[in-house]
Amino acid sequence: MKVRLLDIAHARSGDKGDTANVGVIAMRPEWYPLLDRALTRERVAAHFRGVITGGVERFELPNLSALNFLLHGALGGGGTLSLKTDAQGKVFSTAMLRMLVDVPEDEAKRLQLPAAP
Repeated sequence: MKVRLLDIAHARSGDKGDTANVGVIAMRPEWYPLLDRALTRERVAAHFRGVITGGVERFELPNLSALNFLLHGALGGGGTLSLKTDAQGKVFSTAMLRMLVDVPEDEAKRLQLPAAP
C-alpha cells in the first residue's frame, strides 16, 4: 500500500550555509519505526536528486519520534550568495512530505495508516 509521508508525519526545514536541514516527526509514536525504516539516506538523496549537489546525513531521534536530515549542497551557496528562490531552505520540508512510502497491507492496517489517494 502507498502512504503519503504528509499523512503520517510533520516536517520542518531551514538552512545553515549551503546545507538544508529537514526534520521529520511522526504524527504518532507507533509510526516512527516505519519512518525509521523507510526514510534512509539513500531514499532521501534519490528524492532530492537534481536539487542537491552534496550528500545526505541522517540522525535518529527516537525519543522524539523524529529523524533529522542534512542535505548538503542544497542552497546554491547559502542565503546571501544564492540566486535560488528559496535560499533559506524553507520549502524542503514540504518537498520531503510529498514522498510516498510503500507499506505492507497488513502493517498498514495494524497501524491504521491512511492510504494515499
